[in-house]
Amino acid sequence: MRLGKILSILMICLLGGGALCSVGSLPSAWHTGHWEFGILGAVLFVTGGATGLLAITSFRRNCRVLIEAIHRMTTQGTLHLLNTDSHEIRPLVTAVNEMVEAAEVCMSEAVLKMKELEIQLKVATSERQHAQAIIYSISDAVIVTDTFDELVLANESAARTFQFDLDNARRAPVDQIVRDEKLVELIRDMRQSNSKSGRRIIEHKIKGPGEERIFKVTLSAVADNNDAPAGVVAVLHDMTREKEVAELKNDFVSSVSHELRTPLASIKAYVEMLIDGEADDEKTTHEFYEVIQNEANRLSRLIDNILNISRIESGLVQINKQPQSLTIILKEALEVIAPQARMKQITLVEQLTPVFYQTSADHDMLYQAVLNLLSNAIKYTPERGTITVQTAVDEAKRKVIARISDTGVGIPPKDLPFVFDKFYRAEANNHMAKGTGLGLSLVKHIIETVHRGRIFVESHVGKGSCFGFQLDLCD
Repeated sequence: MRLGKILSILMICLLGGGALCSVGSLPSAWHTGHWEFGILGAVLFVTGGATGLLAITSFRRNCRVLIEAIHRMTTQGTLHLLNTDSHEIRPLVTAVNEMVEAAEVCMSEAVLKMKELEIQLKVATSERQHAQAIIYSISDAVIVTDTFDELVLANESAARTFQFDLDNARRAPVDQIVRDEKLVELIRDMRQSNSKSGRRIIEHKIKGPGEERIFKVTLSAVADNNDAPAGVVAVLHDMTREKEVAELKNDFVSSVSHELRTPLASIKAYVEMLIDGEADDEKTTHEFYEVIQNEANRLSRLIDNILNISRIESGLVQINKQPQSLTIILKEALEVIAPQARMKQITLVEQLTPVFYQTSADHDMLYQAVLNLLSNAIKYTPERGTITVQTAVDEAKRKVIARISDTGVGIPPKDLPFVFDKFYRAEANNHMAKGTGLGLSLVKHIIETVHRGRIFVESHVGKGSCFGFQLDLCD
């Protein structure tokens, strides 16, 4: 029977997935007398294209065309050419109807699934962008690797630390991006440990351009949706400055303890001698009292300097900036220091600019800085020496410069870079005068930290030194 043959051919072609012709061939096939091949081509077209959403839509539309064509042929009485009753074609029509209904159900489910997947994709994309924004905003270096030790994600801080191109580094092996064998080994060990929630924190030194920096490396395992190890997250926090500050604090405490111990030991010793009655006469007693007073004053100055430096460094110092004439402040300091200069027969030379040039400054703090510089100049200048105080104005750069030069012993070149450090004193000049090594450090803080200026020093051994600073002129 022709209908059975048609259905057999239809099943073979459905299994092969090919389409022989389109519904558009139905009218021409009808006029040529080969209508069965037209019907067969239409069925093959709609069934062969039902592999996706667009195919389902086309399939449903073409099946409807086929059904309408069959009904039209039935109503027109043209199915007598089949040489059988019309009921022979009805099973095919029923089957096609069922296929259309099934296609509609599939299409509805596909549309819902597609919308659900679209929502999930948008949520996943949003979460990924949010996570990337967080990682990129972190100041610490962040490196994320996968199960193959390939770079999945990194931020700009990591790119600067290891000097790689962030745009071209994705999916590259981590050992080609991170030029540090120890860190690469740590990442691999963390990944191979199969830890799902483990964390490891270590300190590691990484050599950078021209310097070696210390990092606190935090390694964390990453798990996938099945709770299986999927990679490693490495966060590198730069601890170099923290280490330096900690060392400076330790050195500061050690130096302060040493400096406090010296005057306290002298005071304690002379008090014990007074108690033991070793001062037999009034002159000796007076000498002991003078030593105790001098050491107490030294201790007081040391404590004041420490507190002043601490307040400036912590930002707790009260600053009252007003337009001030640097010339007037220098004259005030020269008047106070003049008696000490006369005692050593030191000549004070003034070369000062007019007083109308002003700078925004805290009068008391700037006066203290100038007084410390003048006091140092007198301490390290031999008798009958000369101290010259100069000011100059650079109107083009809007700067005022002060220089205090002496004809003293000078500072060795190896000591020049450290003269402004806390408690630092040049060993070659320790015999010239006593001190705590905090005066110049305080001056540096007053000029640079408080007034945003610049301090400098020039010195030649045996010829003298010049300490100076520059500040901004008032507009």
